[in-house]
Order: sequence, then structure tokens, then C-alpha cells
Amino acid sequence: MVYIDKEACKGCGICISVCPKNILAFTKDLNQKGVPYPKMIDEDKCTLCENCMIYCPDFAVVVKKDDK
Repeated sequence: MVYIDKEACKGCGICISVCPKNILAFTKDLNQKGVPYPKMIDEDKCTLCENCMIYCPDFAVVVKKDDK
């Protein structure tokens, strides 16, 4: 599961650009800083590679894998 802290996001789009499955996109909504933030557009295709979390300069993305 990918969690995005929309208020910590500065809207740089790095997470979107490093996603190998192209499943992140900006919302039309704005956070309190007045910038759009990313959201998952197809969670089923996510491989939990953690690229979005690793490259986010603001630690606004967290990837948690199920403990199954």
C-alpha cells in the first residue's frame, strides 16, 4: 500500500516520474501549500518497488508491504 501525505508534498512530481508502472498522477485538488499532489490511479498494478518513497525529497510517500 502506498500512502501519500498530501500536506507534506511540494508538488515536484519526482514520484510520478520514477514510477515504472506509471500509476501515479497529480490530482486536480490542491494541498494547503496550493500545489497539486499525487495519487494512485491503479493500485492493483503497483509492484511496491518503493521508488516513489526512495526518491521523494520531502518524505511524503510511504510504501508499506503486507505481512502475509
